[in-house]
Amino acid sequence: MASQVRLWLLPRARCLFDEPVQVKVAGLRSRQVVTMRARSIDQKNMVFGSEATYRADERGEIDLSRDPSLSGSYVGVEPMGLLWSMRPEIPHRRFQKANSQQPHVVKFSVHEEGEGKMLAEATNERLLMKDGVSRVPVTEGNIRGVLFIPPGRGPFPALLDLYTLGGGVAEKRSALLASRGFVVLTVSLYGRSDISNETRNIHLDYFEEAIKFLRAQNKVGGKGVGVISLSKSGDLALSVASFLPGVEATVWINGCSANTAFPLFYKEKQILPPLNADLAKAEVTESGAYMCKRCLTRSSTEENKDTLVPIEQAKGHFLFVASEDDLNWDSKGFMEQMVERLKHHWKENFESVCYPGAGHYLEPPYGPYCPSSIHSLIGKPVLWGGEPGSHSAAEIHLWMKIQEFFRTHLRCDGPPAEAKL
Repeated sequence: MASQVRLWLLPRARCLFDEPVQVKVAGLRSRQVVTMRARSIDQKNMVFGSEATYRADERGEIDLSRDPSLSGSYVGVEPMGLLWSMRPEIPHRRFQKANSQQPHVVKFSVHEEGEGKMLAEATNERLLMKDGVSRVPVTEGNIRGVLFIPPGRGPFPALLDLYTLGGGVAEKRSALLASRGFVVLTVSLYGRSDISNETRNIHLDYFEEAIKFLRAQNKVGGKGVGVISLSKSGDLALSVASFLPGVEATVWINGCSANTAFPLFYKEKQILPPLNADLAKAEVTESGAYMCKRCLTRSSTEENKDTLVPIEQAKGHFLFVASEDDLNWDSKGFMEQMVERLKHHWKENFESVCYPGAGHYLEPPYGPYCPSSIHSLIGKPVLWGGEPGSHSAAEIHLWMKIQEFFRTHLRCDGPPAEAKL
């Protein structure tokens, strides 16, 4: 029986990370019930897995784009459900995939119902970089990061990718954006500074240096760059757009409207004090993870008004993105505050989108959904919020929205400039 069963990944088993695949099974008995599984190991050797029960049709076939899961990690028709529903074997772990040169490898398999023997399997290689994309480590001046350059002569729109806290460089989003036709520089938020110091300051000069470096690349076109952010880097992106020249488009994802956690300096002068959190307000849940949504001090109060980023100064356009079920902080409230502020200043250089049922970590689509993980600032597991299916749908929609936004506001009409790398 097992030799007759076939598992296919269409249109091909090797694809980009952000591309869907059609999972099909053939050769089963008519109306046979089986268990479908997916398994992957991340760069820290953490095992992630999912499973779902399916019933074959009269011909002994299953098509995940057509057929509903009856039970398991998800239910209903979810073509990519086996991917986004994967969970770590150890609780409170987030899928780690920063190395863009190694594919995300997923093993799909079909088994006899329950814990039965395996009938067929297939391997999906999900690439972070398409063929021809160049990856160039950058250690020029204070900059510590990686530059991704699409194949072809260009010119291409340029992006500065600010991920989030943690001290390293996250390459997944940057490599995928380069695969979609952008020159992308992703940088450590701290540059050469030692993030283990008790006193941690962030300097806007560092991002100014990164923007100048990015604009000097010979495949970069357009009169300015775009900035994409997430979480803490959201307020840094607002400050970059508000204080520095040459920023034409900024994507803010589940950030804050005020400068958070660390003082922000420019030209050796503090320009924004930090809005701090009161961790005593964190609630411990049954899982052992903390719920921190109410920990951050309100940025709208009179005593905290100096922490607000003056986004009305920005010359470029904003895309504000908020998840309604963000449990890290009130992203939707911060977004509404910024929209009101820009309207108060008669500004129309923004658009916003809100996702019901989505949690804090909105990333490129089809990766494992993360309900909780260790917070890099407090060193404890925290809840990020969201419902897995809704969160996954939000990532799919947002990924296309981000690319459309940057292509609209970062037009490349002229020839590439002379530059050096």
